[in-house]
Amino acid sequence: MSISNSDYSKMTEAASPNSPVIKNCINAFLFGGGICLFGQLLNTIFEKMKLSEDEIKLATPATIIIITAILTGIGVFDKIAKHAGAGTIVPITGFANSVVSPALEFKHEGLILGTAAQMFSIAGPVIVYGTASSFLYGLIIYIFKLY
Repeated sequence: MSISNSDYSKMTEAASPNSPVIKNCINAFLFGGGICLFGQLLNTIFEKMKLSEDEIKLATPATIIIITAILTGIGVFDKIAKHAGAGTIVPITGFANSVVSPALEFKHEGLILGTAAQMFSIAGPVIVYGTASSFLYGLIIYIFKLY
C-alpha cells in the first residue's frame, strides 16, 4: 500500500499540533535575557570582589559553564530548556549542555569509548568549524592587512 506525498503531508499536518509561536518567542526572550542578566550579575559580583578585569572575563563564563554542566548532570537544565525553548541556546549555556548531554547519555559504554568518545559529538563540529573559520578570517586579515 502506497501513500501519495500530498496525502502524507495532510496526515502529518493533522497529527502535528500547531506551535504557539508568540508564546515561544516570549519565553525564549525572557529565559535568554534571564541567563544574560545572571551573567551580568556574576560580573558585578566579581567586580565587587576586586578581581582584575582579566580575572572577571575568565570567572564569569567559567561559572556559567560549571552551573550549566551541573544542572544538565542532575537533569534540571533539560526541564528548564523545555519551557525556555531557544532561550537556553545562549551560546555559553547551549555549548555546555551540548558537551555534557552526550557524555551522560553514553556513560554506560565506558569512560573511554562512551563518555570521552561521544562527549564532543554535538559540540565537536562547532569547535572545528569555529576554529577553521577564525583561522581563515585571520589569514584574510593578514594577507590584506585590513587590521
